[in-house]
Amino acid sequence: MNDYSLIQGSRQKSLFQTDTSVVPTITDPTTCNIVSVGRRRDGGTRYWCLTHKADATAKYGVPAEQCKRHQTVTTDDGEIFTLDLDLYPGGIALWGAVPPVYDTTEFGIDRGIHVHARPAKGGSKSIDQSYRRLRVIGKHLEEPGIVISELEAIYYMVSSVFQYQMSRIACTYCGHLHLDKDFFSVHPHRRHLCSNCGQHFQDFQKGVGNPICGIREACQVSSKPPISPNRPLNIRQEDYPGGLQIWGTNPSFLWTGEATEEDGIHVHAFSELGASATIDETYSEVIIDGVTLDPVMVRVLMAQTALPSLKDRVKSLSCPACGSDQFDRGLGAHTPQAIRPCSSCSTEIKASGIIRNVVSNPLVGILDRLVLAAPRATQQHELDLEPETL
Repeated sequence: MNDYSLIQGSRQKSLFQTDTSVVPTITDPTTCNIVSVGRRRDGGTRYWCLTHKADATAKYGVPAEQCKRHQTVTTDDGEIFTLDLDLYPGGIALWGAVPPVYDTTEFGIDRGIHVHARPAKGGSKSIDQSYRRLRVIGKHLEEPGIVISELEAIYYMVSSVFQYQMSRIACTYCGHLHLDKDFFSVHPHRRHLCSNCGQHFQDFQKGVGNPICGIREACQVSSKPPISPNRPLNIRQEDYPGGLQIWGTNPSFLWTGEATEEDGIHVHAFSELGASATIDETYSEVIIDGVTLDPVMVRVLMAQTALPSLKDRVKSLSCPACGSDQFDRGLGAHTPQAIRPCSSCSTEIKASGIIRNVVSNPLVGILDRLVLAAPRATQQHELDLEPETL
């Protein structure tokens, strides 16, 4: 049996794994269990904490007294929401939930795995809520079902928006399914660092790992591409004193309903503070106070703000020669750079300020102008995800 077969077999088996692994079980979650996991590039020893799944290498390549995540509070099994697919024949949809790109309400942050569930076809949603962890069960799934974490859902959204294909990648040492986060969720690579056992391992090709890949096949649900609805929206902020919330749509990682998923800009508008939304819909075109929002820019900004490595690096740049706004696309949309040619006249554009390596999205400036007519300042939500970079 070759290495490819070993990896593939481990992936199929691990789809229904719980959070346990072949690594020894830790009885005290407050105590670090630090072990040696090989050599660093400079020849020193690397150390890893099996309790908190984090680096525990101190200066000069000696084991640290505590790992980098020893104070991190993890979600236990008691906080997992169980979702039975068989109870909702009207359809279930699951997305990675992140804060809106524009929020002038006073509501708290919504994050994790957003769930829509309908008991009857064509009926109303009985579940419209986000959860930090989710266990999906049903007649087509083996016990104990599929456990999905917040990070898996969020980074599925990020990789999808930037159009990177994901796959289930298993550690060749311990069999743990691998999740590529932050920088690695948008840069396909072969060499991965297992978050479970701390070992570096090689996959058979460059890729981005996410454990929830394959959930549609496991649930025996076919994938349908989303469509853009012919549904424009033209509103004024003064008509909604309760505030607005704006998201870009992102593809669900599970959709069991008969209706087709829609692509565009999702808007919540509130006539009163704290009241239910007067508007809660996805639109193909959105105009607010005469300002048109580009669905692609909204979607990309939503993903950009979810990447810790891009914190404070998403700016709105315009060409000093021709005045055209610059929208970084492709690799440039998530890879900061100090200099870029103007997309219209090729003039060299440099970012000003302390941080010079940035990505440019015109929506940042558009939203700054939009808030001038808002009933209150925008909320600045922070996911506080840990950076994962080279």
